[in-house]
Amino acid sequence: MTARPTIGVLALQGDVAEHVHVLEGLGTGTAKVLSADHLDTVDALVIPGGESTTMSKLAVRYGLMDALRKRVVDGMPVYGTCAGMIMLADRVLGGTADQETVGGIDMTVRRNAFGRQTESFETGVRIDGIGQDPFDAVFIRAPWVEAVGPQVSVLGRVPGPDEAGRIVAVRQGGLMATSFHPELTGDARIHRLFVDIVKGHA
Repeated sequence: MTARPTIGVLALQGDVAEHVHVLEGLGTGTAKVLSADHLDTVDALVIPGGESTTMSKLAVRYGLMDALRKRVVDGMPVYGTCAGMIMLADRVLGGTADQETVGGIDMTVRRNAFGRQTESFETGVRIDGIGQDPFDAVFIRAPWVEAVGPQVSVLGRVPGPDEAGRIVAVRQGGLMATSFHPELTGDARIHRLFVDIVKGHA
């Protein structure tokens, strides 16, 4: 991996510009990914928040779904936030009958688990690998992880009281996902963790 990797942001929908801004601040190259050809030019990918069913349909329509799956199988590092977490899940609860995912993380994710837009909230979450200070996590129509396989590391859980212990950050190899939106906080620690994963990934 080069010292300055190019990290793409899937640009079908969601907080694309915000992720690009954070990644550029960390010194990476960036690219907006809208096609399989674009995907071929990047070393790694961020799948942003948005609406997971719409994102899935657009990925199929633009011929990206199979290309994304192939790159994941071939070992490309990917970080998914909120809807991006759903896209990286092998199993989804609460999705539509025709909803497809890229997969790659052996986890079961429940869509809109924390409630609708009006029930969005912020809370401090301790995340393994970014230091001791809690991360100010922003949850917007967020999923949570109901179950993980043996190869998945749990990086963070929501503190109490109501949803205490719910898994909201995971990693499996070069794949990482969070239920929340770190691109909205001004805190680059989680993106920096992903950049370190990308740089260390052969």
